[in-house]
Amino acid sequence: MKRALIIDDEPLARMVVKEYLQDFANQIEVIQECNDGFEGLKAIQQHQPDLVFLDVQMPKINGFEMLELVEQQPAVIFTTAFDEYAIKAFEAHAVDYLLKPFNKDRFNKAIEKYLAQAPSAAAPKHTEELLETASHSPAQHERIVVKTGTKVKIIPVQDVQYLAADDDYVSVFTAEGSYLKNKTMNFFEQTLDSRYFVRVHRSYIIAIQQITRIDPYEKDAHLAILKSGAKIPVSKTGYVKLKQVLGI
Repeated sequence: MKRALIIDDEPLARMVVKEYLQDFANQIEVIQECNDGFEGLKAIQQHQPDLVFLDVQMPKINGFEMLELVEQQPAVIFTTAFDEYAIKAFEAHAVDYLLKPFNKDRFNKAIEKYLAQAPSAAAPKHTEELLETASHSPAQHERIVVKTGTKVKIIPVQDVQYLAADDDYVSVFTAEGSYLKNKTMNFFEQTLDSRYFVRVHRSYIIAIQQITRIDPYEKDAHLAILKSGAKIPVSKTGYVKLKQVLGI
C-alpha cells in the first residue's frame, strides 16, 4: 500500500483527487490533506509518504519552495494551473503533472504511470533537476525561502545584503541575521537580478544598494564596505563588473 499526501489550498481540488483515488483504494492510501506549503512540509517530515499530490500556486510558500526544503524526496504528481515555463520542468523531470481542470481518465493515466515505475534512487535527482529548471521562472526570483530548524523563513530579495559561499551551502545575510540555503553561488548569480546584485568575488555576491564605498586593498583587489559595516573582498574581475553596474 502506497501512502500519499494531498497538498492544495483549494478544498474542491483536494476532494476531486480523493474521489478519483477511490478506484485505487487497494493500492494508495491518503494519510493526510494539507492546505498550504507549511503544513505540507511538516506532514512530509512526519509521515515520509511515498507519493505527494502537490499544487504549485499556494499562499505562504509555493509548491516548488516547499520541495526545496524537503530532505527525503517523495514521488510527486503536480496538480496545478501553473505557467508554461514550469510545465517544461514538469515534462522533463516530474512523475507527472495534471493541469486543472483534469478529468478522471487523465488522472488514472498519471496514477498508472506512477504505479508502473519501480522505486528508483534517481527520483531525488529528478526532483533536484525539476527545481533547478523551475527556479529560472520569473515567479521564483522575488524571494528566498530557507529552513531554520523546524521553522521556515521567507526572505524578500530586497532584504538581502549579500551572499557568501559556505561549503556546500550559501549564507544569505540580512539585517536580521544569516541563513543557510542549499544552493550554489552560480545558481544565485544566474537567478538574482543583475541590475541589483553583482558577484564581486567567487565567494561573494553583494546587493548594490548596500555599498557605501569601495576601498583599495592589496594588489588588484578592493574591499566593498556595506551599510552594515561588512567588508566584502572584491576581486579584479569583480571590480570590473561592479564598475559597469555602477557606471563608473
